[in-house]
Amino acid sequence: MIGGRSVLAVITARGGSKGLPRKNLAQFRGEPLIAWTIQAAQAANSIDRLILSSDDPEIIETARALGCEAPFQRAPELASDTAASVDVVLDAADRVPGYDIVVLLQPTSPLRTAGDIEATLTLMAEKGAPGAVSVSEAPCHPYLIFRRDAAGRLSPFVEKPADIGWRRQDLPPAYRVNGAVYAADLAWLRAGRAMCKAGETAAYEMPVERSVDIDTLEDLRAAERSPI
Repeated sequence: MIGGRSVLAVITARGGSKGLPRKNLAQFRGEPLIAWTIQAAQAANSIDRLILSSDDPEIIETARALGCEAPFQRAPELASDTAASVDVVLDAADRVPGYDIVVLLQPTSPLRTAGDIEATLTLMAEKGAPGAVSVSEAPCHPYLIFRRDAAGRLSPFVEKPADIGWRRQDLPPAYRVNGAVYAADLAWLRAGRAMCKAGETAAYEMPVERSVDIDTLEDLRAAERSPI
């Protein structure tokens, strides 16, 4: 619990994956990728119940062997490339009702820690926010990103104020949602059907080195080389 409110954590892991086939079961430092997320969630004291949402029997079996509850098999229509994460999370919450807050944890963030999960939930409670997500420093500042027209000329995606210089140290901080932790009040999530909303969602900053998001074999190999 956090602030007297019950917390359900949902690990989402479908069987299909185009960038890295069977990525949720890919070996990462001697264990299936999904094991790292299960272990982090199990060590997070604020989580009252941890469940898996998957359509894949092998993933379900692996999660259960690691001590993660898998009370159902996800419907095929919620396991397609186009299925929205919020629909998957709400489906899981509807199947195991009675919780105030839901936390979405994706296996593709294996370097996220129990401390990161706890810090995101604590921030949400302390700020009185309806949701909180983990973020990290953006690898490229939005002011430094351009589009190119048919003639090859550049124009900025985001206009930089004239009084700000071009040096990186002159630019205001910029962050990206890193995909490691999403926490939301369930009533708020059901009403708005979005895990993150501008002006409402609190942001917990994670170190860049723990913010890896594995989608391809190259991502997996890069994460393997991480000193963390």
